[in-house]
Amino acid sequence: MPAWLVVILFAIGAVALFVVGMSITIIFKGHFIDSEISTNKNMQKLGIKCAVQETREDMGMADCSDDAAGCSGNCSACDIEHSAKANNDK
Repeated sequence: MPAWLVVILFAIGAVALFVVGMSITIIFKGHFIDSEISTNKNMQKLGIKCAVQETREDMGMADCSDDAAGCSGNCSACDIEHSAKANNDK
């Protein structure tokens, strides 16, 4: 068997192994891992907050759950630099 064929077969096998390994949670649990802080109930019970929310609270601004602050409860939607710039312009 040519060496290039062995390399290609090994690469295909490695990719297949990685795909199966990464999808084990989906296969056994039936859903993706909930790694977003704003939607993960266990992280919320432990009092874990996203860095943007902690920074906003330290600056005395509304937290990420405040719709008036332009956030929808999803910490990735909060923009600390934009809101800080808006406060400096006032």
